[in-house]
Amino acid sequence: MYKVNDIFTSLQGEGHNTGRAATFVRFAGCNLRCPFCDTDFSDYSEMSAEDIVTRVLQYPTRLVVLTGGEPSLQVDDTLVAALHKAGFCIAVETNGTRLLPEGIDWVTVSPKRPVTSTLPQIESGRVDEIKVVFDGTDLSIVHSVEALPLYTPNTPPLGEVGRGFLLQPCDTGDPQRNAEITQKCIEYIIEHPFWQLSLQTHKLANFK
Repeated sequence: MYKVNDIFTSLQGEGHNTGRAATFVRFAGCNLRCPFCDTDFSDYSEMSAEDIVTRVLQYPTRLVVLTGGEPSLQVDDTLVAALHKAGFCIAVETNGTRLLPEGIDWVTVSPKRPVTSTLPQIESGRVDEIKVVFDGTDLSIVHSVEALPLYTPNTPPLGEVGRGFLLQPCDTGDPQRNAEITQKCIEYIIEHPFWQLSLQTHKLANFK
């Protein structure tokens, strides 16, 4: 059984798949406690893989995004196989601290601390995009991503190689501070053009 906080359909608001219709399966629980986290994933209902597939089949989209919390705490081969059998493309948003099962179609790693070789999902090489949330002051995570073996200064932009490095302004709840952080992201990307700007379009356009 899986502890599921919510299942809903919307548009993907961040990263390479921004704007695509998707059904989100939000899992309860996380192994990190990030101060900027704005997601309530504490409540949950217990569901089987068949229960989850039945729910997501109620929506017309065939992209399923497994998120959390931290989905790698629960997602396993059984769920991946059930979703694929039902015809779904599977994307996952993870902090990278635990290995995901094989067969996931799109993996977004969003590291929440300085990245070293201790993040198993990045170490495995099964990463389609790395999304770093920048708070406007601490560049340590950015610099540690740049030190990874999979990074090279000549890495083409996302879409040319299917792998991207995304820099996303942290939402502080303060519009003025948010604007300052976004400007710093823009300035950094101009100087380091292998990065791309990722915005939380679901907040800008006011959808879930």
